[in-house]
Amino acid sequence: MDKEIKNKIARLKEEKDVVILAHYYVDDLVQEIADYVGDSYYLAELATRVPQNTILFCGVSFMGESAKLLNEGKTVVMADADADCPMAHMAEISRIRKVREQYPDVAVVCYVNSTAQIKAESDVCVTSSNAVRIVEKLPNRDIFFIPDENLGRYVAEQLPQKHFIFNDGFCHVHKEIAAKDLAAAKDLHPNALVLTHPECTAEVLALSDFIGSTSQMIDFATQSNQKEFLVCTENGIFYELSQKNPGKKFYPVSRHQCCPNMKRIRLESVLHALQTLEPVVTLDAELSEKARLPLARMLELAK
Repeated sequence: MDKEIKNKIARLKEEKDVVILAHYYVDDLVQEIADYVGDSYYLAELATRVPQNTILFCGVSFMGESAKLLNEGKTVVMADADADCPMAHMAEISRIRKVREQYPDVAVVCYVNSTAQIKAESDVCVTSSNAVRIVEKLPNRDIFFIPDENLGRYVAEQLPQKHFIFNDGFCHVHKEIAAKDLAAAKDLHPNALVLTHPECTAEVLALSDFIGSTSQMIDFATQSNQKEFLVCTENGIFYELSQKNPGKKFYPVSRHQCCPNMKRIRLESVLHALQTLEPVVTLDAELSEKARLPLARMLELAK
C-alpha cells in the first residue's frame, strides 16, 4: 500500500511541478518521499530558492506561513490543515507592546516558531541554529525574546552583555524531556554522548555534551567518531540520523519525545494535498507586509 501511495505522489509531483519540503520531525515515510528535508531555518531559506511555483509543506502551520511570507507569488500548500504548534501562539501582542513602552531601546526577537501575527509585532526572527549569532549582531542591549523561554535563556547565557526579558512560552515536547530521565539514560548508556536541542530545560542542557539545532545535532553526530548518542529532541530526527550514520546507535531519553502535530502528516495526507492542492496558505496583505520584514532581516543577518 505504501509503495502504491509513493508512486502516486511521485507522479503527481512531476505532473503538477510541486516541490515537497518536510521537517525532520514528520513521519519517516514522509521524509523519505520529500524533495528536501531540514530544520525550520533551512526550509525557510530554501523556500526562497526553489524554482517550482507550488510548495507542498510537510510541517506545522507556522512553517507554511513563513514559506508564504518569503514567497508572496508562490502557492504554498499544507500537507495537513490541522497540524499546528502550540508554542507558536504563546506570546501576547499586548505584552509585546507593554515591553516596548518599558524598554524604548528593546529589540523584539521572535523565534521562527510563531504565528504571522506575532512575527508582525517583532523586529527580527531567529531559529535555534542562528539565534545567538543574530542577537549578537543587534545594536540593542535590551532583548525581549519570544515565544520560547528555554531557547531565550540559552541565548542569554551566551551573550551576557545583553539584557534579556523572557516570555513564558515553551515546546511541550522538549519541556517534557526531564533531567532525571536523561540521568537514568546516561546510566544505561555510559559511553553515549548527549545531543540536546536548546528548547530543552536548563537542567537537561547542563547534562549535555552538545547543544544545537536539529540540523546541527545531525551534523555533529555525523562528524563525530563516537558510536553511541542519547538524543534530546523530537524522535523524528532518528530517521535522518540513521540514514547518515548506519554504523552508529541513537537512543531516546524518554517516551515523551513525540510531537502529535508533526505526526499528523502521513503519506495519505501528502497524497491528498497533491491531488487537491489544498489547503492553501493565505495571509492578509497588510499582515504579510509587517510579518515579512523580521523574516527578511533574519535571512540578511544570518548570512
